[in-house]
Order: sequence, then C-alpha cells, then structure tokens
Amino acid sequence: MRNRTTRRDFLAKAGISTAAAQLVWNLPSLTSAAATSRATKQRLVFVFSPNGIVPKQFWPETLGEEFELKRILQPLEKFKSQMMTLHGVCNQLQGDGDGHMRGIGCLLTGIELFPGDIQGGSDTPAGWSTGISIDQHLKNHLQADPATQTRFGSLEFGVMVPERADTWTRWSYAGPNQPIAPIDNPYKMFEKLYGKSKNRRLLVSVLDGLAEDFRKVEAVVSAEDRHLLSKHLQMIREVERDLQADLLAEEKTSSELGHAIPKLPANILKENDNIPQITRMQMDLLVNSFAADFTRIATFQITNSVGQPRMRWLEIEEGHHGLSHEPDTNEEAYEKLIKINTWYCEQVAYLAKRLDETPEPGGEGSMLDHTTIVWTNELGKGNSHTRNNIPFVLVGGGLGFKMGQSLDFGKVPHNRLLLSITQAMGFPEKTFGNPEFCTDGPLTGLV
Repeated sequence: MRNRTTRRDFLAKAGISTAAAQLVWNLPSLTSAAATSRATKQRLVFVFSPNGIVPKQFWPETLGEEFELKRILQPLEKFKSQMMTLHGVCNQLQGDGDGHMRGIGCLLTGIELFPGDIQGGSDTPAGWSTGISIDQHLKNHLQADPATQTRFGSLEFGVMVPERADTWTRWSYAGPNQPIAPIDNPYKMFEKLYGKSKNRRLLVSVLDGLAEDFRKVEAVVSAEDRHLLSKHLQMIREVERDLQADLLAEEKTSSELGHAIPKLPANILKENDNIPQITRMQMDLLVNSFAADFTRIATFQITNSVGQPRMRWLEIEEGHHGLSHEPDTNEEAYEKLIKINTWYCEQVAYLAKRLDETPEPGGEGSMLDHTTIVWTNELGKGNSHTRNNIPFVLVGGGLGFKMGQSLDFGKVPHNRLLLSITQAMGFPEKTFGNPEFCTDGPLTGLV
C-alpha cells in the first residue's frame, strides 16, 4: 500500500496555522514538498523529432548487450548502459491520411485517424486521431489516485511547432478528436509553471512602493488623513508580511528539493535560428517540473511532422523535410541528414544528462534512475515514408526495463510497445489503440 501524505498533513507537520494555511494551500512548492514522502515515482517523457532517420547510421548492427552505437546515436555513448534500442517495431495502422499524418497522428494513440478534410500528398484526406494517446491515458490513471496526483498531470512541451492546428502538428490526444496543442514558448511554459510565485513577488514589490509613497506624503497632510494613511500602512504591512512568509517558505522548500525557480534568458524570439536555445530552455523547464513533481508525464515535440527547420547552426541551409526526400545516392544530402539526426540525439543526451545530474528528490539515485525518455519519430525513413522500423530509443530507469541492450523484434505492431509501457507503469491493459494489433500482448524481452 502506498503511503499518502496530504497537504493538510504537511501543513500540520510544518506548524503552519489555519489562517496561514489558506494563503499557502495551493502553492506549487507545497504540493512538491508533500510529494517527496510518497512512494517511489515513475516518470515518462516522449520526445519527438520528425521526418525519419538514416537507418544505416542509426541502428546498431550487433544485438544484445555488446551493441555499438552508430554515428547518429554517438551522443548517447555515456548512457549506453542506461539505454535500449528497439528495431522492428512498426506502425502498421492504415486508413486515411498520408504517411506523415498517420505517422505522427497514430504514433502515441495506436489507432487510425478520422476521415477529414486535411489533404496530405496524394493520399486521402484525414482528420484527427480516433483515440486517446498513451501519455494522456497514463495521466488519467495517475491523476485518479490521490497518491500519484500531481499539479498538472501532464505537460506538453514544444519547440517551433507551427501555429496552425492540423494532423501534422499534433501527437498528443485527450481522446477521439481531441488534439492537445503543445506549449512551444518557454516564457509561456514558465508562466504556467511559476506564474503564481512570480505574481507574489511582483505584489510584494508593489506594496513596498505604496508604503514608501504613503510615508512621503504623511508630513504634508491633515491629522485625519494621516490616520487614514496609517490604517492603510497597517493593512499593507500585514499583507506584505504574509507574502514574505509565503516566499520564505517557498524558498526553503525549493532548497530542500534541490530545485529553485529557474531564470530564463530574456528576449529569445520564436524563430528558426533560436531552435537550439529554445530547446535547451524547454528541457531545463521540463527537468525542473519533474523535480518539483508538477507532473510525471510529459511530451516534448521538436518542430512537427513535415517540419522544415533550417539548421544553420549546423551550416545546413536546406529545410529538413526537403532533404529527407532526397535519394540515398545524394551523398551531400545524406551527410546533412546524418548531422540533423545527430543533433536531435544530442538534445536527447542533454535531457538525459540534466536528469542524471539531478538527485532524485526525497529518494535514491538520480532523477534519470526514475525517469524513462522515449525518443521516437513518425517515420522509419524519410524518402520512403515507411512506418516500419520506427526509431524507438529508450533512456533511463523509470519503466524498470532491462537497459543496456539492443533488440530486434522483426516486425511487430507498435501497439505492443504501448502495451508494454502501460504495464510497466503499473496499469496493464489487454489492448491499447486498435485491438487487432494487440493480440500478442506486450513485447517480451524488455524486462
């Protein structure tokens, strides 16, 4: 049985009065502090990069524990004992939509798209997914149990995701026809995570200014007005004192967790050349949100299916999607695609590094020991649009899988991997997504 520590218990142990409790009851830090005494956490983050991979420079040639990392996966060398590559996992869903649309729209849902009016390529048009995505499915399970509830349940991060809402830009679904838009502006994500704290600090500053203004006019007003000002000052001091107590309690809790409210660099615009910095800012916020136990489920979407970032920081001027359509015989394009996919791997390695260097709040080991990163893509290869051999690379110990190995499943539906994930999170299901692809159950060899 899980031990449950409620916020009321936490307040009582901290010696906070009933009156003060009304002010601090919903503070993010309070929720985080109470959570540290809960049972061991399991966290999961799905990371998306688009347009397929370069298989020959991605998949290890040797299976088992003696696998070697090819060029694209080299950034994860430090985490080789904590990672797993899964070859032969295929998105076998058919129906409406082009390869990219079915790739991203069915990736986490495991089920077909609705008919619709979004035209892609030469295939039939399609709409949104007909089912819930695994991240939201797990969120619902965790939020249904008071012992695993978190402030947000799940967080959806993005990097340069287009403003338009269509099947190419969404991979998380709250249910049929219910796409979830990621937050791809780090300042907006910061406001979502820490807005209340920020507002309290601003209010303290405003109150300081008001008190100073009142003092300036005290000498030049009537006795009656001075009495009125005195009443106002007394009220301001009381409010300010309570706010300062809140902030001190928050800082104390943050210090105990090893997690402080992050400071973002200013004025980073949402534009192509800032993708590297935006990605790091968002990943830092993701790690902080895990450390504070704001959520245990997250998605991280870098651009979108058919995404066209121009990676000038890699000295590549062409758009990614355009390059992904070039034939393998185009050696220049081939080399650029390797560099692009290696850069995506570097971002996954950065996230793993940040989690690995952060001690598990209230627990043992690092946060990476309790978190699994699932890095994936909508296509197995860009110029063929195949959804066979979808790249799935797992890093971290959150699911309890046997890491440090390379596996090949031949050609199995990716629904079976989704079933394995729900089972590892403690919520076994007989089917997830389209039941036709679930008959053989979860994958074997993962634990």
